[in-house]
Amino acid sequence: MPQPLDTPALRLSPQVADALECGRPVVALESTLIAHGLPRPDNLHVARELETLVRREGAVPATIAVLDGTVHIGLEEGGLERVAGQEDLRKLGCRDLPVAMATGASGATTVSATAFLAARAGIRVFATGGLGGVHRGWADTWDESADLALLSRTPITVVCAGVKSILDVPATLQRLETLNVTVVGYRTSTFPGFYLHSSGLPVDWTLHSPRQVAQVMRAQDALGGPRAALVVANPVPPDRQLDPALHDRVLAGALAEAERRQITGQAVTPFLLERLVHGTGGAALRANVAAVRANAALAAQIAVCWAQAGGGPAA
Repeated sequence: MPQPLDTPALRLSPQVADALECGRPVVALESTLIAHGLPRPDNLHVARELETLVRREGAVPATIAVLDGTVHIGLEEGGLERVAGQEDLRKLGCRDLPVAMATGASGATTVSATAFLAARAGIRVFATGGLGGVHRGWADTWDESADLALLSRTPITVVCAGVKSILDVPATLQRLETLNVTVVGYRTSTFPGFYLHSSGLPVDWTLHSPRQVAQVMRAQDALGGPRAALVVANPVPPDRQLDPALHDRVLAGALAEAERRQITGQAVTPFLLERLVHGTGGAALRANVAAVRANAALAAQIAVCWAQAGGGPAA
């Protein structure tokens, strides 16, 4: 079993280190949302709010980022301010971590990097907005987020609002099944649509309480099967979702524009997300923040139940 790390290259904040040592609940939070997903200065306010929500539910927040080549598992206030305010902060996936550490670079961690580092530090629960997945037109481009493969080999519970709605959601669910990543709906029988309460696609399993999720985590460990993630799909509340008709109209226009302008590869996702935010008058951004808030609170509740049951890092 990998032991929690605290070395000069991977630094746990005092609160996180103490909580892990004492078996108290900890929730990992990604930093890409802060650095690249939200406008300034709202991003710093949201970052602080998410940590407050986790604490309010009885867990310790561990926002993760890389600063000057050092991985920080849990940021102090100065670190949060830097992630929110530094304009040239890189976006780091799991594959980028060794280079960033070796060169002294600074960056915000994506889902793949955050999930890997959280699990490596001994954290079992991670809250985010939406996962990456299989991109539209994947049959021609083979474009698939690194999130999926990473989750197939990382024992962590990820609370999310589904996958980004700009992706090929049916293909993403099929890939998660192929990769042996368990997906459950939280109080829903359909897979969430990120900005939308529902994508219209069914999920095989529905759980109804944080304690049930913790029980599934314990069953995962007891079986000793593949070291894969548990995805808890928590839909944005119906009254906080983006209007579905507006979402579909703006996304269709953005997809057509991207094709017309021959935008491809890694440029597609930020282009479509930016068009959704501006084309909906900021409503897409507000739905995103509402989803992350709900996910942070639920993740903390799950972490509390996990700790109460004597949980720890996966064997």
